[in-house]
Amino acid sequence: MTKAIKLLTALPPPQRARLMELAREVSFPEDARIFEAGGTADRFWVVRSGAVSLDQRVTSLQRVTVASLGAGDLLGWSWLFPPYRWDFGAEAFSPVRAYEFEAQPVLELCEADPQLGLTLVRIVSEILAHRLESTRNKLMEQYAVNRRGVI
Repeated sequence: MTKAIKLLTALPPPQRARLMELAREVSFPEDARIFEAGGTADRFWVVRSGAVSLDQRVTSLQRVTVASLGAGDLLGWSWLFPPYRWDFGAEAFSPVRAYEFEAQPVLELCEADPQLGLTLVRIVSEILAHRLESTRNKLMEQYAVNRRGVI
């Protein structure tokens, strides 16, 4: 499996500096719900410290963790694609500090600087591909464990 891509370190320094002008520092206490699946995706975060779990609701009472994110990781990509709704939920697994970016100003920056926009979309696409590969591997492992239990 390829190494995880970190959004801010993957951006060239001049583009990173322009994006960071739109950032604001936020924090979430342990166990805080950051967003829910189906909610409006109008922002994203880059985790500075702490851990976040991405989850999927499987029943009204049960959530399954599909990914764990840490320092440097992108939290939220649904702001970039219609219908701009979260595909997963997110919860702070520990106290979290992050950079928060509102989607609209970032999208406007991408319109004004198409090279930055293209670079950002490529990096987010690489991050999504990596997470898809990780999820597929976890599902295959789970399938193999469950399969061994079948007689």
